[in-house]
Amino acid sequence: MQSICILRLSAIGDVTHVVPVVLSLQEQLPNVRITWIIGKIEAKLIGDLPGVEFIIFDKKAGRKGYAALREALRGRRFDALLHMQVALRANLAAALVPARVKVGYDRARSKDLHSLFINTRITPAPNQHVRDCLASFLEPLGLQPAPPRWTIPLSESDHEFAKAQLADDRRNLVISPCASHPLRNWPAERYARLADHAVARHGMKVILVGSPAPFEAEYCAAIENAMKEKAHNICGKDTLKQLTALLAHADLAVAPDTGPGHIASAVGTDVLGIFAASNPYRSGPYNSLEWCVNRYPETLAQFTGKTVDQARWGAKAEFEGAMELVTVEDATAMLDRWIEAQRVAKPETTPNPK
Repeated sequence: MQSICILRLSAIGDVTHVVPVVLSLQEQLPNVRITWIIGKIEAKLIGDLPGVEFIIFDKKAGRKGYAALREALRGRRFDALLHMQVALRANLAAALVPARVKVGYDRARSKDLHSLFINTRITPAPNQHVRDCLASFLEPLGLQPAPPRWTIPLSESDHEFAKAQLADDRRNLVISPCASHPLRNWPAERYARLADHAVARHGMKVILVGSPAPFEAEYCAAIENAMKEKAHNICGKDTLKQLTALLAHADLAVAPDTGPGHIASAVGTDVLGIFAASNPYRSGPYNSLEWCVNRYPETLAQFTGKTVDQARWGAKAEFEGAMELVTVEDATAMLDRWIEAQRVAKPETTPNPK
């Protein structure tokens, strides 16, 4: 197999999970040519992965976006397409990719006519994390599933930006409070109380991050204003690469079900996840599931009357008030547990609270 096309346009967290697939392909098929069709924002994070040709698909361009993709693929033919997205927009893009083998999802995870655009399926796997699902796309090609290993290229200036935001005499806590769906967001006042606890009890420096979107800027400002202690608010002032470097150098991140949580996990930083509207065992920070506050079962019970076993795997529980089932005490207790684990693991390097 000489040429493989990957189609995964979005979102940031899911794109992050495709990186191990690329690395594994390059390891198992050293001479393979990899082309990745990706969204504009997502390309800003990983569009410089070595050995990969990226074709940016502008989903906001409508018919012009499809025309541009058709032109970019003119005269091309791939040995295989890994069609890793089930949205209708992605299915239409997949139709423009000439490939002998088109690998897609099993029937249980197919929707939006996905089955019409593939000719090979991954093996069904109930109760699987999204990362493991994407890793399994290599198996129909006769390859091993991708192990959880990440590389996200960063420049020296990205690292310098990150280090300029962080304290060097205490632990650094990065809070990325905003998810793409507002019903996955924990109340700003509760983030503020968790941040105050981190500063007052554990001597941590708190850094607030988010995109330049007005809603996220307002959310971070609301957290900062509700805090009794001081926070370093850089919402909207960093790039995705700089955010990745910041998360890599931080000690701990706090996030709901959102892309920066997955980035932090990918670069080896623990994540205190805030989950109620979605199941962390399906879409939580892969390497930090033990540090997730999980009120998803209670949310399902309260709003749907179902248990996790009764509900469809991956069913969202995005209901008004769902995230409020996560209490401040839930989060501070998890932070205390994490701190204690660090003291046990690295007693000689534990910073002293201020």
